[in-house]
Amino acid sequence: MTLDELLLERLADWRPDSTRPALTVDHDSTGWRVHVTADTVDSVGLRLRTLEARRLRPLENPTPLADQAARLANVVTGLLEPLKVLEIDADHGVAQLRSTSPAKCGEALRYYEVLRHADGSTFLSRYQAGGGPREAIDFTLTHEALAKLVQDFAS
Repeated sequence: MTLDELLLERLADWRPDSTRPALTVDHDSTGWRVHVTADTVDSVGLRLRTLEARRLRPLENPTPLADQAARLANVVTGLLEPLKVLEIDADHGVAQLRSTSPAKCGEALRYYEVLRHADGSTFLSRYQAGGGPREAIDFTLTHEALAKLVQDFAS
């Protein structure tokens, strides 16, 4: 079973509540752990707070961080806005990607932010900014869009 198939199987049975607000899926054969925190999950989609994909074990020869970030900007297609590489901090081993064209919601802007670490760990959040400090907001994806996104992060 592939990582995306396993995630879809687990999402079908998971409903977050105060005792289980997060779902963690380990896929030993590919060496990935996916951690999803959501407010609501139904049979079609979910309202996410955060999405994390981490390596269970380090790679011996990881792809250079700049190449990883550029690949993500090209292959991630399931979000409301495409991503672009904003910054690569080689000293700290992290690349920052953001929505190319943030969505307007009244006076505020909403955008995705992806942090990709040199070891492959990837964190996705959505933010709203305007008229004050930015704040993390929930975002909605179908189960299939989430599974594809995770596969994009892990490939």
